[in-house]
Amino acid sequence: MNKEKVVVSIGGSILIPGKDDSEYIKKLAKMIKEASKTVQIVIVCGGGKIARYYANTGSDLGGTTYQLDMLGIGATRLNAQLLAISLGDLSSTDIPVTAEDASSRSTQDNVVIMGGTVPGHTTDAVATMIAREMRADRVVNATSVEAVYSDDPLKNPDVKRFSKLTIDELKELVYKEHGAGRSSVFDPLGVKIAKDEKIDILIVDGRNLDELRNAVLGKEIRGTYVNSH
Repeated sequence: MNKEKVVVSIGGSILIPGKDDSEYIKKLAKMIKEASKTVQIVIVCGGGKIARYYANTGSDLGGTTYQLDMLGIGATRLNAQLLAISLGDLSSTDIPVTAEDASSRSTQDNVVIMGGTVPGHTTDAVATMIAREMRADRVVNATSVEAVYSDDPLKNPDVKRFSKLTIDELKELVYKEHGAGRSSVFDPLGVKIAKDEKIDILIVDGRNLDELRNAVLGKEIRGTYVNSH
């Protein structure tokens, strides 16, 4: 029986928060190992504070936009290698650098982990590109917030929290008053690909491993379920 296919986009700030990093990664790896017995998994790691550190330092040194982007991509690949190490024989530290490569390496018996690809493509977008290549059942976005809100809950106390959205509603939120690429909810290119390919998106608190496990396994979540069908 073929397993469902799932692509997980995990933010760098979730993976490397700066406190007890190795302990969290060990627990995450244990959860991934268990989940991989049920579903086929590819993971895309973000850069987080490490990427920002290199980008800021590179900027101070006169780096071009392209050079700073490449530093950020390098940081995502370092994070991917860390997570791959924690999975032992289940994964490889030889990190794919394209969505096509990640998809082709993915099997029912391994977990493929990668970082960014090229400047201009966020890890959210890369995750949906991989999902398109491998015809995945869903993309899980592990973020620092527990769900999608109508506005920033830290700035606006009257925000609405969404437990379910259609892909068109998510698209509206992403572009609303922001323009492409400026919303933190989900990457606009990723939303477009998910809409075109009918890939569902689950947005959850990545530090809550029970919640993340439920999303990966396609179970009920407390975060936001985005229906693309």
